[in-house]
Amino acid sequence: MPDSARLEELRRRVQSDPASIAFAALAEEYRRAGRFDEAIAACAAGLKRHPSYLSAHVTLGRALLEVGHHDGARDAFEFVLRAAPENLAAIRGLADLHARSGDPIEPSGEGAPGALPQAGPPVPVASPLSIVDPAPFIASPPRTDLSLVALENFLDAVHRARDSGARLAEP
Repeated sequence: MPDSARLEELRRRVQSDPASIAFAALAEEYRRAGRFDEAIAACAAGLKRHPSYLSAHVTLGRALLEVGHHDGARDAFEFVLRAAPENLAAIRGLADLHARSGDPIEPSGEGAPGALPQAGPPVPVASPLSIVDPAPFIASPPRTDLSLVALENFLDAVHRARDSGARLAEP
């Protein structure tokens, strides 16, 4: 099915049933087509009804990253990691965010020199209705060390895979 036909089909599904989770697939198709503003809008609308749909938060984070809303992207990826600390898509999103923003990864000062803080237990998923509020994409919330921990976990996984001779899948 051509991209435009798939987009049309998904758009019709979401219009005919606004409560459908098809919004996430529609948003991802928009994102892949480079239509980032439409991807963000589709995620925002769908997350009002399905606030704990983690893959939609990842798509939102990726789209926000593409339009330069780094703080909003970080919030979306960290939301996913609080619910699912091993989510590779969110970890990769944070790694991409750090690479694009040029943020240095600095040691936290805890434990051994250069050690990053240990990740705590997963936080239960809340209903962050504020994710659809534009304020989080404009204001700068306090940064947490969660993104650094996620990045370190991702890099450890890459090193373990390399050392074992495994090939990593392309995103």
